Amino acid sequence: MRLSDIQNKDVINLVTGVKIGNIIDVKINSEDGKIESIILEKKKFPSFFQNDGEIEIYFNQIKKIGEDVILVETLLK
Repeated sequence: MRLSDIQNKDVINLVTGVKIGNIIDVKINSEDGKIESIILEKKKFPSFFQNDGEIEIYFNQIKKIGEDVILVETLLK
């Protein structure tokens, strides 16, 4: 699977059932090459002066990668 494949999927919070954002980046461990986390864009129109438009979801919080969605378990709203 490529990054471009997962960027088009909705990220849904299993705890709340709400879409929490769109994938804009991933963090990769430089030592073993494994994905550590995905970075989501929370706001539709992020501000250039604030960094609160990003959410980091760790790989162990991802419960299922489906055809159209990625299901994550987090306490984020």
